[in-house]
Amino acid sequence: MEQLQAKIYTSGDELPTGLMEDDFFHSARFFAICQQTPRHRPYLVTLQDAQGHIMSQMLAVVRYRSSWLPPYLYMHCRILGEGVYAPDTDRHGCFGTMLQAITSRLGPRMLYMEVSHLSQKMFGYSCLRDQRYFPVRWMSIHNSLHSRSPEERIGPKLQRRIDNAYERGIVTNEVQNEDDFKEFYKLLRHHNWLKPKRYIPAEKFFSQIQEHPDDGRLFLTRYREHVVGCSCVVYSHGQSYLWFAAYRRKSFVWLHPRELTIWHAIKDSYERGCEHIFFMDVGLPFRKNAFREFILRFGGKPVSTYRWFRCSIKWVNSLLTWIYRD
Repeated sequence: MEQLQAKIYTSGDELPTGLMEDDFFHSARFFAICQQTPRHRPYLVTLQDAQGHIMSQMLAVVRYRSSWLPPYLYMHCRILGEGVYAPDTDRHGCFGTMLQAITSRLGPRMLYMEVSHLSQKMFGYSCLRDQRYFPVRWMSIHNSLHSRSPEERIGPKLQRRIDNAYERGIVTNEVQNEDDFKEFYKLLRHHNWLKPKRYIPAEKFFSQIQEHPDDGRLFLTRYREHVVGCSCVVYSHGQSYLWFAAYRRKSFVWLHPRELTIWHAIKDSYERGCEHIFFMDVGLPFRKNAFREFILRFGGKPVSTYRWFRCSIKWVNSLLTWIYRD
């Protein structure tokens, strides 16, 4: 096998030509979004042959988190998926080499590193173990959009709720202007401000997605002059990903804004011809999870998977590795 050289890029001006752009989460486009977003820093690792051809690439995003109350300041790194590979490439071998390169570069400086949304549950298992990552059992959910319509996958009770909300005047539209965007971000921040696990990027992140509708779209759900829901959906390789969502389900409980916000994301993805819609975060991996059960009402398919973590504090990492042992 030809020896491949690993290179790590931290500036958009230095990115090589010939990068593969099929996977949004490992593309130069997402690199540029993260580079321009405050408290984000992207690291793109590539494997290149002797001629400089890109054989594989993987994007890791470092995020800086801080707060006055409770007080904390730390950095963590997240990798969404296993990266992108040229045809006839040893995916597992390349993944291990890229993971080792990025872990050596960032591992000692991060509070923790996370690898999630792998295409297969056991993908890269030995490579991740070798780099001292530990697996946490997780549940992911996706809806198929290619064989049956979304209406055929939901129950009559949910369908009645949706129909009644539309009859009362609730509507969902794409974010169109600056006022819409401010309403979108205000609700998203307010909905998540007491959820320390839920990381909400700065406004610049979402404004760039809004400016590139081929990569993603922002939606607002309204009842008269009130904004009652919002969502952010991104697209990659013919698939749709519901990344962020928020709703005022307590203030407007009779309108079921949570159901309508999720429903519009599913319907819009179906109408755009996406094969599936993936829900990027359905909550912590507890045995009973109300939000996960809610998402399953839309006819989704639950899939058992792993999320991999690595803590830079050695004794903590060893303890968590023992706790989450297979």
